[in-house]
Amino acid sequence: MEMAVGNQHESGDNNINRHLDSSGKYVRYTAEQVEALERVYSECPKPTSLRRQQLIRDCPILAHIEPKQIKVWFQNRRCRDKQRKEASRLQSVNQKLSAMNKLLMEENDRLQQQVSHLVTENGYMKQQLTTTVGADASSDSVDPTTHHSLRDANSPAGLLAIADETLAEFLSKATGTAVDWVQMPGMKPGPDSVGIFAISQKCNGVAARACGLVSLEPMKIVEILKDRPSWYRDCRSLEVFTMFPAGNGGTIELIYMQTYAPTTLAPARDFWTLRYSTSLENGSFVVCERSLSGSGAGPNANSAAQFVRAEMLPSGYLIRPCDGGGSIIHIVDHINLEGWSVPDVLRPLYESSKVVAQRMTIAALRYIKQVAHERNGEVVYGLGRQPAVLRTFSQRLSRGFNDAVNGFNDDGWSIMRCDGAEDITVAVNSTKHLNSFSDSLSFLGGVLCAKASMLLQNVSPAVLIRFLREHRSEWADFNVDAYSAATLKAGAFAYSGMRPTSFTGSQIIMPLGNTIENEEMLEVVRLEGHSLVHEYTSLSRDVHLLQICTGIDEDAVGACSELVFAPINEMFPDDAPLVPSGFRVIPLDSETGDAQDLLTANHRTLDLTSSRDVGSIPETGCNPSTRCILTIAFQFPFENNLQENVANMACQYVRSVISSVQRVAVALSPTGLNPVPDSKLPPGSPEAVTLAIWICQSYKQHFGSDLLRTDSLGGDSLLRQLWDHQDAILCCSLKPQPVFMFANQAGLDMLETTLVAIQDITLEKIFDESGRKALCPDFAKLMQQGFACLPSGMCVSTMGRHVSYEQAVAWKVFADCEDNNNSSFHCLAFLFANWSFL
Repeated sequence: MEMAVGNQHESGDNNINRHLDSSGKYVRYTAEQVEALERVYSECPKPTSLRRQQLIRDCPILAHIEPKQIKVWFQNRRCRDKQRKEASRLQSVNQKLSAMNKLLMEENDRLQQQVSHLVTENGYMKQQLTTTVGADASSDSVDPTTHHSLRDANSPAGLLAIADETLAEFLSKATGTAVDWVQMPGMKPGPDSVGIFAISQKCNGVAARACGLVSLEPMKIVEILKDRPSWYRDCRSLEVFTMFPAGNGGTIELIYMQTYAPTTLAPARDFWTLRYSTSLENGSFVVCERSLSGSGAGPNANSAAQFVRAEMLPSGYLIRPCDGGGSIIHIVDHINLEGWSVPDVLRPLYESSKVVAQRMTIAALRYIKQVAHERNGEVVYGLGRQPAVLRTFSQRLSRGFNDAVNGFNDDGWSIMRCDGAEDITVAVNSTKHLNSFSDSLSFLGGVLCAKASMLLQNVSPAVLIRFLREHRSEWADFNVDAYSAATLKAGAFAYSGMRPTSFTGSQIIMPLGNTIENEEMLEVVRLEGHSLVHEYTSLSRDVHLLQICTGIDEDAVGACSELVFAPINEMFPDDAPLVPSGFRVIPLDSETGDAQDLLTANHRTLDLTSSRDVGSIPETGCNPSTRCILTIAFQFPFENNLQENVANMACQYVRSVISSVQRVAVALSPTGLNPVPDSKLPPGSPEAVTLAIWICQSYKQHFGSDLLRTDSLGGDSLLRQLWDHQDAILCCSLKPQPVFMFANQAGLDMLETTLVAIQDITLEKIFDESGRKALCPDFAKLMQQGFACLPSGMCVSTMGRHVSYEQAVAWKVFADCEDNNNSSFHCLAFLFANWSFL
């Protein structure tokens, strides 16, 4: 291939350096002519006709060459550049494929060794089963990986022995058969994949392995991987207590590491480990690590008391230089997270190899690949920011959210209240003044956090987070966002957002950057608002949020999905203070755990799919494999004299968010109360059927005629007829103000909304000022006599479009039509006939 490319270049050079003279013969360009042409080409590879004529006039040595020949030279020169770039690309692809092929061959050899080992083990087990002596012997066997605790970890010689043993065990996992590896579901190797991923099938603890090709030198990779807090989002802190040299230029380190808990329902984990860094005879570099026995509490014994000590079995990184540049890297993570210490329903999070693979192993390889792409200039970021700056923003958002979820005492957090009725915990941090970023924030009294965790049934984490990201107006309150943004200003009451403001419903998402596989996106969200006070209408009321969104790929197995955001100044300074809030949804495997055990845990949870307001989900319709844990945490800066008021507002707001997410979860569930494409309500919704019966019976009671054409319909048939009715039918409750609770398909189309979103729309929102004034006398008549006929008029959809209707009627819906009194009053119903958009 290289010979062919070389011949092609030689032929191209001969063609480009020749031209036709006046006699029609090919004549070679002189060195001076080529130099003049190359000089122009470096400035303008594709000159215009005027530019070429100017070139001939300015260079006497080109005067006898035809302009057409000059044009041909530039065409050939561009073609040669294109061929060289293509040859370079093909050579790079060839090197990558060769390295990947070598990696796959090594993997194939390892699998063959594993097969041979399993065959031998199978024969041995068959032999043991034939004798009782063999059975007794097998029951007394001990995992050799537990013997490291018997070594003396208090002397350099003992630590060196542990390091050598750790190295051998790690290499047997990375390239051998010490662990029964199986391919990670949904992660197929290939030239365009990040790497080859495997998880443990049966072993002590949970393990994951990755190997891939990275275009970075080995020592740079070692430096990145040792800085675990930079890429491992669950790492709270890592402190090196002791470091001393070991033979062959290696080093031994004693490390204390703390990790965050993913939810509010379980304590965090910490590790006390030995890390051994060395080089091998073949030029490879190794960083291996394992837990040490003993307390090793770390810098603060009181702080360590908040953690459960987890065990890291021999793990690490093997980095081998690759021919032609770059490195081949092997990563092994093998840990025991002590799943016994959490409620049974959460144990899959602590006993799943897929979760370890996504949170640690794959994350490490992706981060290294990301850094390599950035160094090669293959990644473009928005707003002219450097990749390192944007990575820092992402890390700060993630760390701030994890701090809020965990609420460690040594960070200054303390529990202010715990709402037992709804399991909302409010924590306060009076030491978190944010003064490290701005001296102008000294007026703040601290930060308050309201948080809760709950079990979701039959909802995809990726789909839920994607909906919350794209439809913020369905669950968020613009005024709360404006308040959070205002308190981060120098003077809260001088900030325009504190004045009465209305959210226009429009959000603009401006991407800043994303990782190579789009598993994480960093973006700025602009929420557009306008003042409700006339004299301030000319001032901008927009609120800006910095936001990261992860895990919206539905095919990613074991990956958690997150949406974390924080108000930020519109100038977007690098040192902007961030107070993150957001959502985290983690899928649960179905092998272990019972959903009901979550209710008996130390911290109770909220099951979003059990609300009576939106309809229950039949147990037979739930797939236990789609269970997940949702954690919500919202932070609010407060002033010294407003702590109690902000706490009440935070609880109320989180309850509102929970209610909104509740409706979203039910609507997104395949068995939820949401319309399917054929415009029929799903079967098995008894609340919807009952409401349809009450609507029709009350209509006949008030107006003396049937609402639907067909009489004596059954429950499901009645609901379908009501749903497909040509006129818009809407129902609203009166607690505490008229808010819509149901609409048929025509009603949803008229208001340009959904069954989920309509439950946040008040009656007054669909009318303009003149419409509300006209409605007042008719509304009084409706409440007095139970029904009213409204004249033709106009209303407004949620998208701001005007809708005209020829006639409208309204009536009270009673649960018991034989008793038309307030005790059986359920809601108000409206029918808009012959409506159309203007």
